[in-house]
Amino acid sequence: MNPDVGGLFASEEELKGIVARLGREITADYAGKNPLFVGVLRGCFIFMADLVRACDIDCTVDFMVVSSYGKGTSSTGAVKIIKDLSENIENRDVIIVEDILDSGNTLSYLKKYMLARKPASIRIVTLLDKPDRRTADVKADYVGFTIPDAFVVGYGLDYQEKYRNLPYIGYLKPEIYS
Repeated sequence: MNPDVGGLFASEEELKGIVARLGREITADYAGKNPLFVGVLRGCFIFMADLVRACDIDCTVDFMVVSSYGKGTSSTGAVKIIKDLSENIENRDVIIVEDILDSGNTLSYLKKYMLARKPASIRIVTLLDKPDRRTADVKADYVGFTIPDAFVVGYGLDYQEKYRNLPYIGYLKPEIYS
């Protein structure tokens, strides 16, 4: 385990099981449809790659780069779109893929932003849900894990662009980010 990680939240095997479960749920809900998975970069990239492979449906993918964190560990509340969608989402079933649902500010903003483009539907899938930190009224339709208010890294999640490549999710030691 990386020496900056103080404990394991989810092992590589546990992550595979959760992604497989989410893939089955999405496959059942979107049978016969062709949803557009929209990844919120950068944190979602590993999770999204595994998730779309776990879904046995026709689908397409697109990505957005959105920020509300800057270089810190908590949301600034101001959402900035750095890269917008490349695909037209009008009359499309859209599944927003997020690594972690924390304050909810980003996803609340994105959902409203996308609804203005008249999709057929919008659902949210998140690997991690941290409800203790929620300040916006937003809920995920598909949740991998619910976690306590702790700073986690790995499997795409970072702190200052580090730790994304860890094959597990672990709790970052507070002395690293305080």
